[in-house]
Parts: sequence; structure tokens; C-alpha cells
Amino acid sequence: MATRTGSAVWEGTLKQGKGTMKLGSGAFEGPYSFSSRFEEGKGTNPEELIGAAEAGCFSMALSFNLEKAGHPAKRVSTTATVKLESADSGFKITSINLKTEANVPGIDEAKFREQAELTKKTCPVSVALAGTQINLEAKLLR
Repeated sequence: MATRTGSAVWEGTLKQGKGTMKLGSGAFEGPYSFSSRFEEGKGTNPEELIGAAEAGCFSMALSFNLEKAGHPAKRVSTTATVKLESADSGFKITSINLKTEANVPGIDEAKFREQAELTKKTCPVSVALAGTQINLEAKLLR
């Protein structure tokens, strides 16, 4: 199996500093700052990248689980909202809200929800984030 990398550089103090994050594949490189992480400033942040990783992993894993269950999906779309909050010892990612919609011919609502819940528990990124509460809203499109 492949090993993946990401890297980051930070220069300066927390509030006045700036940094860049990039993916080892070269598919993304972007700036981040105190403002982009804790306010609404331009740039990305670690939580946004975690959200993209969780959404991508979940969509792909749900498609795989649905296919294994005999109901290949036509399309799975997932958004992951990552909540960062102040805690006693600094900051903590307290929850991730997954919202997924899928077009899956021939499946009933109960079987779809069963596969979505299974995926939430078994997708590799969800497993890596096991210390964070992951909430799921799954919608079967007709």
C-alpha cells in the first residue's frame, strides 16, 4: 500500500506569523495563518484539510460498501464540517458532521442507512479520527 505525505512550514509568531501547507503529490499547496484558522481570513487550515480527507474517504468507502452489498452507487456526495473549539489546554476538534447524499438504484432506505453507518465506523480516515465525535446525516436520493 502507498504511503502519503503532507508538509507545512510556519514562520513567525502565532498571530502575526504565516505558513504554507502542501500535499506530497503536488496536487495542493496553499497559505494558512492565524486568521484563516481561527477567524474568516483567506487561506486554508488543518481542519479544512481534515474535512476534505474525511469527506473523500467516506464517499469512496460508502461506494465500495454499497457495491459489496449488491447496490452499486451512481454517485455519492459528502461534506464534512469540522468543528474546532477552545478547550482547557488550548484548542480541540470536538466533532465532525458528515452530510452525505447518494444515488443508489434498487436499495431501500434501511439498507442504505445500514451501509452508511458501517462506513462511518470503518472508513480509514474515520478510524484515524476515532477520538473525535463523528455525526452522520445520510440521504438516499430518488
